[in-house]
Amino acid sequence: MSDMITADLVDLDLSADTKEAAARSLAERMVAQGRVTDLDGFLADVAAREAQMPTGLDGGIGIPHCRSAHVTEPTLAFGRSAAGIDFGAPDGPADLIFLIAAPAGADDAHLTILSSLARQLMNADFTAALRSVSDAEGAVALIRGDEVPRVAGGTDALSAAPASDDSASASASASASQDSAVAPGAASAGATAGRTAPAATGAATPAGSATVGPAAGSAEGPFRIVAVTSCPTGIAHTYMAAESLENAGREAGVEITVEPQGSAGFTRLDPAVIAAADAVIFAHDVPVREKDRFAGKPTVDVGVKAGINRPAELIAEVREKAARGETTAPAAAGQDAGTPVERAGDSTESYGTKLRTWLMSGVSYMVPFVAAGGLLIALGFAIGGYKINKAPSVMDHFIWTQADSWGALLFQIGGVAFGFLVPVLAGYIAYGMADRPGLVPGFVGGAISLTINAGFLGGLAAGLIAGGVVMAIQRVRIPAALRGIMPVVVIPLISSAIVGFLMFVVIGKPIASAQKAMTDWLGGLTGTNAVLLGALLGLMMCFDLGGPVNKVAYTFATAGIAVSDPGDSAMKIMAAVMAAGMVPPLSMALATTVRGKLFTPTERENGKAAWVLGASFISEGAIPFAAADPLRVIPSSMVGGAITGALSMASGATLRAPHGGIFVVPLIGNPLLYLVAIAAGVCATTALVVLLKGLRKPAPGAMPTGTADGGTTPTAPGRKEQPVAA
Repeated sequence: MSDMITADLVDLDLSADTKEAAARSLAERMVAQGRVTDLDGFLADVAAREAQMPTGLDGGIGIPHCRSAHVTEPTLAFGRSAAGIDFGAPDGPADLIFLIAAPAGADDAHLTILSSLARQLMNADFTAALRSVSDAEGAVALIRGDEVPRVAGGTDALSAAPASDDSASASASASASQDSAVAPGAASAGATAGRTAPAATGAATPAGSATVGPAAGSAEGPFRIVAVTSCPTGIAHTYMAAESLENAGREAGVEITVEPQGSAGFTRLDPAVIAAADAVIFAHDVPVREKDRFAGKPTVDVGVKAGINRPAELIAEVREKAARGETTAPAAAGQDAGTPVERAGDSTESYGTKLRTWLMSGVSYMVPFVAAGGLLIALGFAIGGYKINKAPSVMDHFIWTQADSWGALLFQIGGVAFGFLVPVLAGYIAYGMADRPGLVPGFVGGAISLTINAGFLGGLAAGLIAGGVVMAIQRVRIPAALRGIMPVVVIPLISSAIVGFLMFVVIGKPIASAQKAMTDWLGGLTGTNAVLLGALLGLMMCFDLGGPVNKVAYTFATAGIAVSDPGDSAMKIMAAVMAAGMVPPLSMALATTVRGKLFTPTERENGKAAWVLGASFISEGAIPFAAADPLRVIPSSMVGGAITGALSMASGATLRAPHGGIFVVPLIGNPLLYLVAIAAGVCATTALVVLLKGLRKPAPGAMPTGTADGGTTPTAPGRKEQPVAA
């Protein structure tokens, strides 16, 4: 942490009144220190991250952050606002703002800073010290951990606590190994403690645990709890819930060991610690990984926010369950307790929801191959012409000074990337169903689908079959002597053989015929049918702005061009889908420009970022507006998307690249009419949004703004109450 923040990166009198202005003010300090090379480019990356989900936390905290190609080294800037700035937290504005910048690809640095900060921000002494510190050097010392926060009466937080708390506070850095390098303040105390079960009285407690004497009524030692915390992003809330549970454990006099399952990975609890535990707490919003490890114990299963807001109640509840003897079903010997989806903790989840999750798992891993391969192929055609697909292999013929050779090189690299699409889709559908054992049969089935010309339909079927086969094998009782070779020999062997047999002999030919029929149908689309299809795809692209329906339309389009020589109809569909996806963010940007009075200051700032996001074909740029006012924004966006999709299909515009927005216009057939189609949809959506918002006549400045959970909270101007420290 010592080289990530300096006094020049601290502003204790931050005068900004919006989160965008705050980010700009702190980013300018980074630019002055040579840590950010392009201010506007970096702020666009910050805005793009903020558009995904607000970064405000309960307790008056704002943590805007991003990875960016414009950052030279991991950097942290801190600002303190007297008036408070709205970062979307449910409890009000933030007065402590941390801007975190990490270089592109620096995942570990980015996440370790965030997770360490999240843990420390649960320490009331730490946040109180930051609110009262009088100079930048003092703030830097607190954040780095050079100076220990003081509690009331002038004593430091560590000396004021019981001696046994030293080992407990190690959890702030050692419960996840990636935290230890940067954990500030008290989090570093006792960080060398290992993750082992306490062997005897007086022995060091495991990292990530909190113990204060024996529990009341226990003659043998403290009541022991193991806990798992996780959230969708795996950063802030994951570690805040862990810290909150540990603090509550110390106060309750119990031993609690937490496994935070964060985005940067997680360290599994020692099996001996789990075996010795009296109860389990799950505070999670995503599936608990390897949940079967905790089977057979009294368990409380709640969302991650409950772990932050009411940890003492959870501890009391799980102790009551233990006293009553309520336990979950034990895992059967030699039997896996379920797939990643089945281990989500919600037994009432429908199989339709699970199926969607499995399919989206495959699509999410496939999309980067689509984008890279598609753009490379499109660039190959742009440089080498439309006959470049007939060029010989660059291994045999490549001339450095000829553009055709470079075009052929890009085309052939893109073709190789496209060759992975169906295997990756099938492999990660199976992974979503059966975890890592599903990868081998999934990839094998996907490769067979390409061999028999079953295409994407075959990949979908192969992934689902592979996952189902592995799930069935995992439910078979296996002798103890064979369990060690099951995941590396038996499951891959048997599942691959079964999937291969089914794909080659049983269902391969029917699926290949269905794939050919669909391709022929698309090739025959003309006139009204093509226009209607464009309108339907436009509606889907704008319905949930990057959600499952949007992804279905996008996957349908990319499936058509995911070949070395796509048909004209497939390229028209791709063009219509991308054009429609650009409409919502561009429309919101235009609306905030022409009728800014209908939007809050925060929305107007989001509108500036939406220009870039929309032009880049990032539909999510409209999410902040849709979250704040869904009944006006989403229907308006769907109307504009349908108009654009229909006009694009009617104009005959084609596109070989699956992504890129206006930056791939040179690769578009009929580019002028294509841009006209986008402009028509944007104008229609803008007009509808302005009309609908104007009809409701809101009170000035009282427009709702998006919250972290996608809901709305009123933002009243001049609100004076100060955030409560975490």
